[in-house]
Amino acid sequence: MSFKSLGLSEALLKAIQKKGYTTPSPIQQKAIPPVLLGVDVLASAQTGTGKTAGFTLPLLHLLSENPKAKYRPIRALILTPTRELAAQVYANVREYSEFLNIRSAVIFGGVNQKPQAATIRQGVDVLVATPGRLLDLESQGLLSLKRVEIFVLDEADRMLDMGFLRDIERVMKLMPEKRQNLMFSATFSKDIKKLANGILNQPVQVEATPENSTVDAINQKIYRVAKSKKAALLLKLIIEGQWEQVLVFTRTKHGANNLTKKLLGANISAAAIHGNKSQGARTKALKGFKNGTISVLVATDIAARGLDIPLLPHVVNYEIPNISEDYVHRIGRTGRAGAKGEAVSLVCTEELGYLRDIEKLVGIKIPTETLEGFEPDPNEPNAPKKQGQGRNRNSRAGNSNSKGRNNQKKKEGNKPNSNSRNRNSRRSRN
Repeated sequence: MSFKSLGLSEALLKAIQKKGYTTPSPIQQKAIPPVLLGVDVLASAQTGTGKTAGFTLPLLHLLSENPKAKYRPIRALILTPTRELAAQVYANVREYSEFLNIRSAVIFGGVNQKPQAATIRQGVDVLVATPGRLLDLESQGLLSLKRVEIFVLDEADRMLDMGFLRDIERVMKLMPEKRQNLMFSATFSKDIKKLANGILNQPVQVEATPENSTVDAINQKIYRVAKSKKAALLLKLIIEGQWEQVLVFTRTKHGANNLTKKLLGANISAAAIHGNKSQGARTKALKGFKNGTISVLVATDIAARGLDIPLLPHVVNYEIPNISEDYVHRIGRTGRAGAKGEAVSLVCTEELGYLRDIEKLVGIKIPTETLEGFEPDPNEPNAPKKQGQGRNRNSRAGNSNSKGRNNQKKKEGNKPNSNSRNRNSRRSRN
């Protein structure tokens, strides 16, 4: 199947060809035709499968078929959970609309709102946004969603994880009832299906891969190791394996900072990205990682969500996640677009419960080995497994701050100010 056979315009085909793509991915083959028909779509696609193009291409086609030349209201809204994902989606919109008379913009918190508001005033067809900044600008009268024709909720599962349900409901009330809705998620959990029932109208459901499966192109491996020896083992793997580009996940911001210091102390170029980093620092770190000046990027789950790093060879779970679905999202940063990748997890005794939950979710027994000199500590306690732990998104286990995962995720933005406990402070950090 070719992109042309999907019914896309010549201008879009030209942009696709310029990017070097020849054959649509499975999710693109399944999602693009119903979107072009104007129906609502609920799509499940693993990260790295080309799902962004699965909604951007037909969205741009529909808008270009019915242009609004004189006045450009916001006709398509793409809502994403994080700044990094918003920036990535916006970049794709810009690339694919290169030969179309379509204007687009992206808005998110952590940066000055004035340039964003000025761009919107000039007229925007497609707006990519995080919930907080979107609602902030709307409440100030700086944008209107009354003319939205197509609404896209991207990474819907992460939206729920981060506590954005009420914000999503508020955004829904600001748009016309008659519109096309597209929802993309890595999983079809009960919560996602419940959310879909409140947004979508008789949707076509498409799925590119079995729910919660992991990409076949990713070579997964577990190293059993003492907790105190994780940093030393990571250094050994990077140095002896001559890894030049590796994305490392930690559970907490504090852990990311500490690990980055250890890597820098070993003369390994590294940087951390997490919610307490300014948007400028996060953008600089990601740019350095992509261009090769930084070898190791240490990230928390929220900051890394939606990162598109071409041909990323290695992902390391320095600490495996206590929410099993996050494992799928993490390792999905490698093995993208058919490329090979390796996902390594360093697992100490107290994390064995999390590992069992992950293996149950993905349906495979992940190969495990132990390296001499890095054996697990026999005196290390095996944390008791609490009821609902692992797949339960409200699990409080594994969070070093003991305040619950949802609370941690809401804080994963810019460093809060002294009045950051109110609702507006969360929006300003998105």
